[in-house]
Amino acid sequence: MNSNRLLIMQPILDWNPVSLCRKTLLLLLLLPFSLPSLYLSAQTFRIDTISDALFQRIWEKSYKRDCTVPRSELRYLQVAHYNGEGKAVQGEIVCNKAIANDLIQIFKELYQNKYPIERMQLIDDYDADDERSMEANNTSCFNFRFIAGSTKLSNHSRGMAIDINPLYNPFVLRRSDGSLFVQPEKGRKYANRKKKIPYKIDEKDLCYRLFIQHGFTWGGSWTTRKDYQHFEK
Repeated sequence: MNSNRLLIMQPILDWNPVSLCRKTLLLLLLLPFSLPSLYLSAQTFRIDTISDALFQRIWEKSYKRDCTVPRSELRYLQVAHYNGEGKAVQGEIVCNKAIANDLIQIFKELYQNKYPIERMQLIDDYDADDERSMEANNTSCFNFRFIAGSTKLSNHSRGMAIDINPLYNPFVLRRSDGSLFVQPEKGRKYANRKKKIPYKIDEKDLCYRLFIQHGFTWGGSWTTRKDYQHFEK
């Protein structure tokens, strides 16, 4: 047995000051290797380009075959956030490189204030299906698609728009016959913004204030339709 191992195994009753200091130093040097990697990465805020592995995840889902946005214009963000249970977790989104730094700064401040974002996964985990993603209250950004009910590309198609806690902050449009179109449909009971609503985004909300400070516009301030989840630049 080598001398280092003998040192660790000596009885704790050996109170020799020099020996005790050597033991303490050795334990401190070994300690970092035993810490769980998840703990060390709990507060990660990082911007990366789209790797080959990630591109395979999004190909033919959020990144359609006819996507007109060059892969080089997109960025992969890892951001920490507090989920619906109040636990710090790691989230991920794909966005345009033009707003990547804005989003990192916004999400850092939201994290520091323990602002709840229930879920933040790539929309590709839902096969790029907006309705499924929104029903899961999933915060997402890039998805090459058209605006609902139109032939116009959404700002999500360029990764320049993000939807925050969309189930509780739905898209609401009053049709000419007076009926309401709500997306996601399961968010219909949250269309009346006078009610007390969890995760509610309004002009007093920290999330709203931060996005406005960074030059985004809010869909909740639109006139002919309301998209309470939506911020774009």
